[in-house]
Amino acid sequence: MNKAIILAGGQGKRMKADMPKPLFKVLGEPMLEWVVSACEKSEINDICVVKGFRGEMIDGYLNGRCKTVLQAERLGTGHAVMQAVPFLKEDESGNTLVLNGDAPFIDEETIKNSLAYHCENNNSVTVITADLENPYGYGRIIRTEKGISGIVEQKDASEEQRSIKEVNSGAYWFKTADLITLLDKITNNNVQKEYYLTDTISIAISEGKNAGAYKSGNPDIIKGANDRKDLLNLNTYARMMVIEKHLANGVEFTCTDGIIIERDVEIGTGTEILPSTIIRGKTRIGNNCIIGANSVIENCTVGDNVKIDSSQVYNSVVENNVTIEHYVHIRPDSHIKTGAYISDFVEIKNSVIGEKTAVSHLVYIGDSDVGKKVNIGAGTVTVNYDGIAKSRCIIGDKCFIGCNTNLIAPVKLGKAVYTAAGTTVTKDIPDYALAIDRSTLKVKEGYTLRKLKSQL
Repeated sequence: MNKAIILAGGQGKRMKADMPKPLFKVLGEPMLEWVVSACEKSEINDICVVKGFRGEMIDGYLNGRCKTVLQAERLGTGHAVMQAVPFLKEDESGNTLVLNGDAPFIDEETIKNSLAYHCENNNSVTVITADLENPYGYGRIIRTEKGISGIVEQKDASEEQRSIKEVNSGAYWFKTADLITLLDKITNNNVQKEYYLTDTISIAISEGKNAGAYKSGNPDIIKGANDRKDLLNLNTYARMMVIEKHLANGVEFTCTDGIIIERDVEIGTGTEILPSTIIRGKTRIGNNCIIGANSVIENCTVGDNVKIDSSQVYNSVVENNVTIEHYVHIRPDSHIKTGAYISDFVEIKNSVIGEKTAVSHLVYIGDSDVGKKVNIGAGTVTVNYDGIAKSRCIIGDKCFIGCNTNLIAPVKLGKAVYTAAGTTVTKDIPDYALAIDRSTLKVKEGYTLRKLKSQL
């Protein structure tokens, strides 16, 4: 069985935050998530994360998804992998991938192709590399006819070696059994008094084992973050990478200012995304929609020909041909059916809005089932909470709800019920009825003349 060890013990002091560096987010997801999901997509599910600073936060995020081990002291990359030796010994038959938890752009293709190279060449260790136009600061790969002879760090490289553009990504494949024995042989006989994982290469070569380097076609696997500026650069790069993917798929962007689309979002052909729009999570958007400007959509399914303008929609379904106007808040577990129209300043929560139903401005619909071809007048409120429990309202097909109607849940309106403006409904209304709740209007003439005498 193939395994993965992810090094996630770094504090990232330059981030100036009390949390492990791999938990800082790129496009809404921790860098660690990018690395773990790349392993899972590559069918590597036996994963051990080496935690360190605030390791309980790593455990809390993973929530049992991966095994974890603690590196109590930060004594180098080799030392970090040593903490996972018991994990390695559970099954020594396959290969182990070592990755950095703060290098989010490792990809499925690189993982699979480097493993194939590793196995085909019967390598004890394979370094995953990439070419950089500016390799300054990175360890250079020294190649030979038989593979590689080692990695030379920037500070130790000769002028000729510094001209090499192929650099170490910090990711490796090992034969699992060989990794266990190699870890036992590395020492901390260096200025930093640390155990370096790179030393395993020279040891393997000295023992006659094969060592190779797989060059990835994706130089972005090198990218990481040491401070907030680096993190911003990662987010900027990832943001444009996702937008370029959608452009290639026929999505329209007149201007990309302020647009953030997380990497799992799917958008159909012909849809236009307007500036300052944020689309998160597992959202699916259909064809020929207009989304934004200034909208937020999170974990939603949106159909074709939908317009959402300056509104927020969370964990809900919006079917085809729906229009959602300005400053609407669709809260979780709502379902807006085909052809519905939602006007300005509306809040909908845990409710179904039927086909071709119109909800006018300044309306609150909570915990309700609204039928098709209903007209809900401005200022209507479903009063769904009595201070102890929440109850549902049911509004039948083709009802006409007058302005400023209060529906005191639980209450059911039958088919084609009308309510007069200003009515408070406290009991069920049968089909085709009109509900009116108005007291006698009293007019006191001259009232303001007396009240405001001194001001008139």
